[in-house]
Amino acid sequence: MNDRRLRQSLGMSPLAICALAALAAPRVIAHDLGPVSPALNSVLVWVPLVVWLVVVLWRRVPNAFVTLLAVGVVYGVLLAVTHQILWAEAFDGAAPSLGGNLAESFSPTVEAVVLRGFSVVSSLVTGALVGVVTGIVGWLLARFVPALRPLQHTRSRDAG
Repeated sequence: MNDRRLRQSLGMSPLAICALAALAAPRVIAHDLGPVSPALNSVLVWVPLVVWLVVVLWRRVPNAFVTLLAVGVVYGVLLAVTHQILWAEAFDGAAPSLGGNLAESFSPTVEAVVLRGFSVVSSLVTGALVGVVTGIVGWLLARFVPALRPLQHTRSRDAG
């Protein structure tokens, strides 16, 4: 899908989608580098999501759900990358290990690949789920608040 079609279907440029997703990155960094106060954590969690909703609804995109899902997926990628970069700091240099029946079943390298792989998958799923939930809220608001409904773009046959 080219940039123009993507922009039409999402109602925003890919760069704008990435910028919205990046608003949630400070919370990931704060989480990995150490505990923050509950008040700051709440700000880092909720403010980006509110901004996502406000921007998407203000822009009156064609489908708030799809646009916010895209933001969430990009957020998941940022989450995965950030966790991988800050892996050692997040665990104070002591890498996590498998426990239970799997303890010491694999070489340290294989164990690291498995744990980091699960971390990546978990981050991608988390980002997508955040996008889904936020997208449902956005879709409901756009559906039931007339001022937030998407603009109807009419295309003339001559433009086609």
